[in-house]
Amino acid sequence: QLQFVESGGGLVQPGGSLTLSCVVSRGALGNYAIGWFRQAPGKEREGVACINRSGGSTNYADSVMGRFTISRDDAKNTVYLQMSALEPEDTAAYYCAASLFSTVPDCYNSNLYTYWGQGTQVTISS
Repeated sequence: QLQFVESGGGLVQPGGSLTLSCVVSRGALGNYAIGWFRQAPGKEREGVACINRSGGSTNYADSVMGRFTISRDDAKNTVYLQMSALEPEDTAAYYCAASLFSTVPDCYNSNLYTYWGQGTQVTISS
């Protein structure tokens, strides 16, 4: 079983940057592909980025392409989501999730992920 602790959320002005971290507190990150999802109040959860088990393949939602970067450091049991040029529309609770697939066939299908973190809030506001 895998357990995560997410951190790095906060209040940032539009145009600002944040880096979210997802640290594995129990288990080994290297056995899983990872996705980052977000959910804004009143909206459905949406996938924003994913990375395969080896770290050699990443995928981004159109809404964050060119602004967000997902990466992993298996030695530190940590996955990162670097976010820049943040917009008010990026306001949401952000979650990391782990999949038993080496490469998730449908990166943004939350049903393909087995383990979820508790989330960290990101608020973009002036």
